[in-house]
Amino acid sequence: MKIGKLSESALQKVVFEQLHTRRDEVLVGPGIGEDCAALKLQEGEVFVTSTDPITGTVKEIGRLAVHVTANDLASAGAETIGLMVTALLPPMIKEAQIKKMMQQINAECEKLNIMVLGGHTEITAAVTQPVLSVTGIGKVKEDELILSGGAKPGQDIVVTKYLGMEGTGIIANEKEDELKEWFSDTFIDDAKAFLEDISVVPEGLIARKYASCMHDITESGVYGALWEISKASGVGVEVCIEDIPLRQHTIEFCERYDLNPYQLISSGSMLITTDHGRTLVNELEQAGIKATIIGHTTDSRDKVIYRQGKAANLEAPRQDELYKIYSENNRR
Repeated sequence: MKIGKLSESALQKVVFEQLHTRRDEVLVGPGIGEDCAALKLQEGEVFVTSTDPITGTVKEIGRLAVHVTANDLASAGAETIGLMVTALLPPMIKEAQIKKMMQQINAECEKLNIMVLGGHTEITAAVTQPVLSVTGIGKVKEDELILSGGAKPGQDIVVTKYLGMEGTGIIANEKEDELKEWFSDTFIDDAKAFLEDISVVPEGLIARKYASCMHDITESGVYGALWEISKASGVGVEVCIEDIPLRQHTIEFCERYDLNPYQLISSGSMLITTDHGRTLVNELEQAGIKATIIGHTTDSRDKVIYRQGKAANLEAPRQDELYKIYSENNRR
């Protein structure tokens, strides 16, 4: 495709015609020539915003773009109203690929009642694969806003679902042909399906009445999330590594590519601190959401991981393990 803004006809056909969700809060939404969106809130509500780029995958980029941003907002106790989407696309991309990306975005937005408010779509030689930058706008009652810095000493640390689901699903999609040398088609397809369960919006709605802090676990995995809530809240953490839930697919893929599963991108899991860990776990599981207490916060600044009873200090977050799979040097 030609470098520059997507043509008006292509924009209408492969972008706007794929978007169907509408919301009452939106006064002005996407359209040819519209550079801004306009929203209106009710009295006592506040806007919550978050922004994320998606760069680590191509095949599921539209799906992940929605959930990564909606998950951030859910962690603040907010409901996502809409997304602003900037798509930077390489010249070799086809209209059909853009259409598929927008269909993925629309499908996930419809599930969560999120509206695409606008954005920008451009073909540029500055990128060699699609890059999506998504800004989410949500709303929450002012007195119900939850911050990552809200954890208090002596609270339970709860995680939902299994760690590494997003990274495992991305690896299954991006490295499928290579993985077939070692794993069955069924095993790989099961891992791909992890990406169908990476929303933490349902658990956010349940947990916000118990939580002092909620944090969706993204880049650098659970280790990164633990470090961030510790720094933001000024508390220590003590966690037992054997209690951190992993699927066998994640373990197998990480062993194959020499990755640390605890530092693997993990959208689909939420980290929650609460005075009511057991009550929260029970309520989440009654709703069909797996939840596990993996440790507790402390009144020190120490970040301690226990493995078979032996303590080790948690290190500052590093580059997410996912990026290692793009190096040819990691093949065993």
